[in-house]
Amino acid sequence: MSNDANLHIAVIGSGGAAMAAALKAAEHGARITLIERGTIGGTCVNIGCVPSKIMIRAANVAHLRKHSPFDDGVSPRAPVINRTKLLQQQQARVEALRETKYQQILRDHPAITVLHGEARFVDAHTLTVTLTAGGEQTVGFDRAFIGTGAQPAEPPVPGLVETPYLTSTSALALDTLPERLVVIGAGFVALELAQAFARLGSQVTVLARNRLLSEEDPALGDAVEAAFRRDGIEVHKQTQASRVAYTDHEFVLETDAGTLRAEQLLVATGRTPNTETLNLESIGVETSSGTILVDEHLQTTVPGIYAAGDCTDQPAFVYVAAAGGSRAAINMTGGKATLDLDAMPAVMFTDPQVATVGLTEAEALMQGFSVDTRLLDLENVPRALVNFDTHGFIKMVAERDSGRLLGVQAVTEDAGELIQTAVTALRAGMTVQAIGDELFPYLTMVEGLKLCAQTFTKDVSQLSCCAG
Repeated sequence: MSNDANLHIAVIGSGGAAMAAALKAAEHGARITLIERGTIGGTCVNIGCVPSKIMIRAANVAHLRKHSPFDDGVSPRAPVINRTKLLQQQQARVEALRETKYQQILRDHPAITVLHGEARFVDAHTLTVTLTAGGEQTVGFDRAFIGTGAQPAEPPVPGLVETPYLTSTSALALDTLPERLVVIGAGFVALELAQAFARLGSQVTVLARNRLLSEEDPALGDAVEAAFRRDGIEVHKQTQASRVAYTDHEFVLETDAGTLRAEQLLVATGRTPNTETLNLESIGVETSSGTILVDEHLQTTVPGIYAAGDCTDQPAFVYVAAAGGSRAAINMTGGKATLDLDAMPAVMFTDPQVATVGLTEAEALMQGFSVDTRLLDLENVPRALVNFDTHGFIKMVAERDSGRLLGVQAVTEDAGELIQTAVTALRAGMTVQAIGDELFPYLTMVEGLKLCAQTFTKDVSQLSCCAG
C-alpha cells in the first residue's frame, strides 16, 4: 500500500463518487486537487435523492390526510397545499446537508484543494481547468479520478427541444403545482415524481414507451400501475409522443393515445453522462455513447485514470457511486479493491415502495439456473393486515436443488427497509429454508421475507399468526 505523501490525485466532480474517492485517497496519504464546475455536492444532495424524497414524503402525508384505510374512524380532510412553503423547507434541508456533508468537509480538509472550474484532459498526466472566476490553470497529476455524474437525457421527440419542458431537476424546483402534468418515462425517477405530483394535487398522465419498470419483473410494473390507478393517475403503456408543441402556456402532445394537453411536461427517460467536455477520446479513455468504460478495479482504458458513478457503465445509484469512488481511491494509492455488485439493492420510493436485489426469475433462467420461485401476496403478511393495506407482494427466486436464495422483488410499504435483510441473506449465501427458520419480529413488513421463504415448503395461510 503506497503511503507516498507526494502522490497527487486530480478528482473531477464533487458528488457521491468524487467525494468518496477524494476522502479515501487522502486517508491513504495522497494530495488531492478536486475540480468542480457547478454546485458542490453533485446530483444526490442537490437535485436528486434528497429533494425528491422530501417532496415524496410531503406528498404521502398530504395523501394520508385526504384518504387512508381508517377514514371511517379518523375523519379525512383534504389539506391545503402551499407549494412555496414546501419548497422552502425542502431547499433549506438540501442546503444544510450540502454544507455539512460536502462544503465544510472540503474546506476543513488539509489534503484537499478545491478548484472551481471546468477540467479538460491535455494528456494522461495533465488537466487544463477553465476557472469559473476567469482564466485557466494547469493541473499536473499522478492519477486522476473522473466522477462527473450524469444529466437528464433529451429524447428525440420532434418539437420537444423548442418547449420549456421540465426535467427531474426543474420539476423538483417548481414553486407552483400544475393543474395537469404529463410525464414521459416509466423508470424510477419518472414514477416517483409522477405520484408525488398527483398526491400534491396535479392531474397526472404517464406515457410509457413499453410498460412501467420494463427492466424489472413484470409483476412489479403491474403492481405499481394498479397503485397509480388507485391514485387517479392515468397510465398509457406502449405509448410515445410523436410531436410536442407549446402554445398559450400549454403543452400539446400528439401521441399513440391521441392528443394530450397539460400545463407542464416532465421528461424523465434516463440520463446522459457528463463527459463531453473532458476531451477523453484524445487521451485514449474509451467510452460508449459518452459512458466511460471501467474494469473491475474502476480503471479506465488509460492506466492511472479511474472513474466511478453515473458517468460510467455502473448502475446509477449514489451508494454504488460512493462505493466505486472509495475502491478506486484504494487502487489509485496502491491497493487492489474490486466492487462486487452481486447483492446490489435498488429501491423506488413510490407508495408502495418497490425494492429488488439479486436476480429476477427471467435473469436466473437466462443464466442457466434451475429455479423455484414463490410470490407471497400481502394478504398473508400480518403487518399489512393490521395496516388495512394489502396491496403488493414479496417474490423470492431460489436455486431449485439447493434452495439458495438468488433474488428478491418486493412491492410493499417500506420495501426499501425490508430489502436490506434480503441483501444480507443473499450475501451470506442463505437458503430459503434457513431464512424461514430465522427469528423475525412479529408485525413487521420484513417478516414477509420469512413467510415467503416458508411457502417453499408449507402453506403459510394454515400457520398460526406468529408461527415460527
